[in-house]
Amino acid sequence: QVQLVESGGGLVQAGGSLRLSCATSGRTFSGYAMGWFRQAPGKEREFVAAITSSRRTDYADSVKGRFTISRDNAKNTVYLQMDSLKPEDTAVYYCARGSTSYYYREDGMAYWGKGTLVTVSS
Repeated sequence: QVQLVESGGGLVQAGGSLRLSCATSGRTFSGYAMGWFRQAPGKEREFVAAITSSRRTDYADSVKGRFTISRDNAKNTVYLQMDSLKPEDTAVYYCARGSTSYYYREDGMAYWGKGTLVTVSS
């Protein structure tokens, strides 16, 4: 059973930074794409960032240049460094593991965490 546990959310002022972590169980973490998604109140869940097993990264236009995704295969953990935060970044952030090494869109994610809340005050 694969489990994903997010941490690092909280309340931060606009312009501040947070670092989210997602610890994943399972010995084959390194072979899968990992992604971060978010869901703001009253909105659908949306893609934020992803990293493939070969460490190729992709970002939503809304976070490009402000967020950085990375992975530590030795720790089975994926991170999301969030800088220059804006009130519109307020959402529950979810970590997900793909079912392949390279596909990271929402419909291709096999396992999901329960989410961590990020609140950015103006």
